[in-house]
Parts: sequence; C-alpha cells; structure tokens
Amino acid sequence: MLNAVRTCLRTDARKRSKNVRLNKSTEKKKPELKTLPVFQYPVSDAKDHRIYVWGMAEHGALGTLKQTFHMEGVAYMPRPKRLSFGERHRITDITCGYGFTAFAVHSKDKNILYGSGINTDSQLGFNEMDKKFPSDLIIEPRPITLPTKESSTKVIDIAAGRAHLLVLTNEGLFTLGNNAYGQCGRPVIENENYSKSEVVHHIADIKGKKIKAVTAGQDHSILLTESGEVYTFGWGADGQTGLAHYHNEHRPSLVKGDLAGQHIIKVACVADCVLALSDKGKVFGWGNSEYGQLLTAKENHQVNIATELNQLKELGHISDIASGGCFCMILNNEGDVYIWGYGILGFGPEVKSVLQPTQIPSILFGKNAYEKNSKVIKIFCGLSHLAALTNTGDLYMWGCNKFGSLGLGHLNHQYFPLKVTVGAQVKKVACGVDHTVSLCKPFI
Repeated sequence: MLNAVRTCLRTDARKRSKNVRLNKSTEKKKPELKTLPVFQYPVSDAKDHRIYVWGMAEHGALGTLKQTFHMEGVAYMPRPKRLSFGERHRITDITCGYGFTAFAVHSKDKNILYGSGINTDSQLGFNEMDKKFPSDLIIEPRPITLPTKESSTKVIDIAAGRAHLLVLTNEGLFTLGNNAYGQCGRPVIENENYSKSEVVHHIADIKGKKIKAVTAGQDHSILLTESGEVYTFGWGADGQTGLAHYHNEHRPSLVKGDLAGQHIIKVACVADCVLALSDKGKVFGWGNSEYGQLLTAKENHQVNIATELNQLKELGHISDIASGGCFCMILNNEGDVYIWGYGILGFGPEVKSVLQPTQIPSILFGKNAYEKNSKVIKIFCGLSHLAALTNTGDLYMWGCNKFGSLGLGHLNHQYFPLKVTVGAQVKKVACGVDHTVSLCKPFI
C-alpha cells in the first residue's frame, strides 16, 4: 500500500513538472509587446488661413504650375490644390480677375499684397523680379508695391476687373492697371502704354466720406462708402455706371435713382450688370439686362439708373447677391437660393433660360432629413460658373467648367450644384473667367 502511494506521488510530481515546462515554453512563444511611436500632429491656430486653387494654371493665376494636368499643351488643375504660398503667409483676402489673382496678406512690412497671373497691363504692378517671367505671365505670387506711407497699412478689401485692380487700405484706395475707360479713377491718357507701368493711383476718400468696400466690373469700378452710398466710374456704354447716361466717367460719381435714401451694404458685379443690396434686404440693379437680369421689359436691355427689383420682395429678406455674365443670383435669410437669366443655371441640361427668379432645391445643397440645419450662407459667381457656401463650410459649384474651374476632377459642365472636395472649411471663393481660388480655415 505504501509503495502504491509513493508511485502516485511520483506520477503527480512528474505531471506538475511537465506542466511547468509547458507553461514556460508557452510564455517564451508569446510575442513581446513593443512601445508604439507617438506622433504629435500640429494643432492649427484659429487664425490660420489656407488657400486652395483650381482651374486654368497656364497663365499663372493659380500661383503654381506644379502637379498640373495638360490638355493641348495648356496646364490646368481639375481638383482643389493647396497652395504652398498660403502656408508661408497669412492671407486675409483674395480676388480673381481675368487670368490673374491678388492675395491680401497680414504682414509686418510693406508687402501686404501679392499677385500672380497675367500682367500685360500692369494690373499686378511692376516689379524688377518680373524679368524672370516671360510674356508678362507671373507664374508665382510676388509682392505688389503700393505707395503707402505707414508701415502698419492693412488691406481692407480688394477687387479685380478684366485688367485693373482695386486695393482698399486704411490709407484709402489704390488702383492699378488699364485705365482706358477711366476705371482706375484718373483721367484717360490717349494711347497710354500700360506695359511695365509703375503708375498707381490713390483716392483718399470720396468727398470726405470713407470708403468701406470695392467692387470691379469688367471695365468699371464701384465704391461703397460707410454711409451706404455707391459711387462708380469707368466704362458706361451698357449703363453699368448707373449715372443716368451711357458715357465713360473717370471721376467717382454718386449713383442715385432708387438708391436715394437707401443704405447699401453690398454691391455685386463681375461684368456689366450690377446688383446692390440694402440693409433692409432690398435689391437694386442697373447695367446690361440683355438676358433679363434686371427683370425689366424685354425692350429695355440697358438700364442706366439704379432700379429696385420689386419682384424679389416676395422672396423674403435678401441676405446676399451675385451677378454673373448673363445671370443673377440671390440668397434669402432662410438659405434659399434663387437664380434667373441665361446659361447653365443649375436646373439641369435642358434649362438654358429662366425669366423669373426660380429656387434651386435646397436638397442640392446638402439639406436633408439627416442635415436639417444645413443651409447656404454665401453665394459667389464668375462670368459663367457659380458657387454656394453652407454654414458647415461646404462648397457647392455648378455651371461652365472651363479648364476644371469647378474643381470637380473633370472638364464636363455641371448642370446642378455639386459638392467640391476641399480639405478645409471654405470661407470665401473668388471666381475668375477660367480659374477659382478659395480662402479656407483648417478643420480644428
């Protein structure tokens, strides 16, 4: 009996020893845990701005020729590209002319404005470094010299026309470029040579009234004062100066008509049809109405005096306006977008002309059962392409897609609003003829 007990104990001991060896063997086979690297991503400052560009790049208006596509030898970008220039400078505002772009910069020195693109008429000023750029095409942003007096001068607003530039600063207004019709606010000089010109005209104020904002048409200019008055000068053949005549005018002159007694807060124009918005949500217009942009009688194609667009009163309080080459667009406080005129308006490929303001369905701007609070808060346009910005920072574009100026990744025209993939929250859009620039804030 004692021998049997001893045998059992030895057997148990061998089993325990075997289990211990198995456990140790198993532990050795377990992979050792490694300490994973910790990546510290930079946190964006709330004041940071980013610039995204797309469309025609050949003329240099996008500020870079890198990573471009080519069609028949012409460089273009069909999708938004982050411009490295915007990383090195604190951009505060943007504007697009006909093949050129100007960037306002918050700076501690006098380089408060940069530009790139077509410079045949010195609309971007003259700089000695331009010698390295052929054919008057500035292919990367470079400083635009302004004759400012103070080192603390800041750009308040900028606007670009076909070949002229308006720069509003706290020292007043500076104008550059072509002045063939008086659009720079100075007397016209016959046969003036604008190439490599260093002429920069300065307008301190308008009859003692401070200028608040600037707008540029194709070949005319519009100034808005702090008191809500509108002054215009330049080409007037289509009534776009609103001065009750069709002559050119180089002196800033007050627009009257239905604007009398109104406080205007915004003016919109990219060609020869002008819209003005009052603080009461009323809309006024003047200029070319060949396609019914001003909702006038068919025979009245050129309106040379400010006229209230009474048909818009039924659409609620208007909060934003935009005027393209042959169409107009408005936005009310509810976020509803209305458009009329001629072109690709956003109602599909079959609709080319709309005579009365017609709403683009809100669902096309992202409003649905899951995004009930989404709505459009700003609208923009070029000659033939349009844009809408929502309260979530999303950008929708539609219209003619010259050289990918809609940023949708292809060159086909877009017949209804479509969301553009931009890697940041869009705050402002500037539309040229065939290129687009956006001022954005990073996602925080």
